[in-house]
Amino acid sequence: MPLLTLADWLSHLETQHVKAIDMGLERVQKVAHVLNLQQLGCPVITVAGTNGKGSTVATLTAIYTAAGYRVGTYTSPHITYFNERIALQNQPVNDELLISAFEHIEVARTTVNISLTYFEFTTLAALWTFQQSQLDIVVLEVGLGGRLDAVNIIDADVAVVTSIGIDHVDWLGDTREKISVEKAGIFRTHKPAIYGEANPPQPLLDYAAQLATPLQIKHQQFGFNDDGETWSWWNETQTFTHLPKAKLALDNVATAIAAMSLLPLNVPEVALHNGLKSAQLAGRAEHLVYQQKKIVMDVAHNAHGAAFFMQQLPVIPYKTFAVFAMLSDKDIGATLDSCLGRMDAWFIAGLDVPRGTPVDKLAPLLQTRGMVVGGSYQTVGAAMRSALAQAQTGDRILVFGSFYTVAAAKQWLATH
Repeated sequence: MPLLTLADWLSHLETQHVKAIDMGLERVQKVAHVLNLQQLGCPVITVAGTNGKGSTVATLTAIYTAAGYRVGTYTSPHITYFNERIALQNQPVNDELLISAFEHIEVARTTVNISLTYFEFTTLAALWTFQQSQLDIVVLEVGLGGRLDAVNIIDADVAVVTSIGIDHVDWLGDTREKISVEKAGIFRTHKPAIYGEANPPQPLLDYAAQLATPLQIKHQQFGFNDDGETWSWWNETQTFTHLPKAKLALDNVATAIAAMSLLPLNVPEVALHNGLKSAQLAGRAEHLVYQQKKIVMDVAHNAHGAAFFMQQLPVIPYKTFAVFAMLSDKDIGATLDSCLGRMDAWFIAGLDVPRGTPVDKLAPLLQTRGMVVGGSYQTVGAAMRSALAQAQTGDRILVFGSFYTVAAAKQWLATH
């Protein structure tokens, strides 16, 4: 059957390989070699990390776009449309360009008789798109881990590890130390790197030293201060003061500026300010108002991410409800532990995806922690409807637990 539409192609990609996740670079490198995709002709920043990747990438993209540079951005997963994953000038590419990219990757793949996972295929499509676009800078977000992720076939000029928490233990390991080895796999010899927390695990430090990678660590070589209405950023050679606050967490925005400072592309301070004002990302502490009720959506899907999300939220003199659904291969208990004492009631839901946790499995996990279950629902939309019905003016509804949770909530809001 001919592949005529983007939907046709995406269905085709889902059946290409025997495993949905198959870590390793050998297959993707062979196909990339056919099309010479490993040289993009411009500086590359690669961003890995358990949480904070998307916000860091969004900040970099906004700043470089504001400075007048041609920027290519690759992120995953998407929330609403697949096209979100590959962007030029901060705008998702159109279906026609994606189809053309897929056609070129398919020809190269069949030339060497190799099957690719969905993520590998789409990563190569992003690289092909960037090669065609005469860009000044490319920002790549790692999908899973780093060392064996398809994105890592590209040698980054600056490597960023935003944070390290426990997630994806089946592929990356069950301790921060083991996971840090996988994340640090994006480092390159003598090329600078950023670590976006204050406490890097020792194996990450050891690997940077082994490669002679100049590593900058938050609160050591760079940092920031929240000054109330504005904020300031510093490193060992420069300081920016009176910066406008972006709609993203300052921790991640500061990490992005640290990465920006390591490339020779000039960014005037006015462009930095304009970029920060425009930087935003769906599903990252995203604030909405629906029927005079506040909704905050976040794709936090592990204990580390949930704890960070809770830290961003001010205490309010009204009720806070949660609309919550998670995938079954996540540590749901640890994620709930990060939210103890923060919700007046939980409206829990199932997810209509293969790895979704059935709602009847969620309820006991909340009840054993003394959390109030306001209702159990088969869909996120039904949970949204009930939470909004119970919320009063001034109350807050938090929607989190998975990219799928946020996507389903957004879809429900768009149709109601």
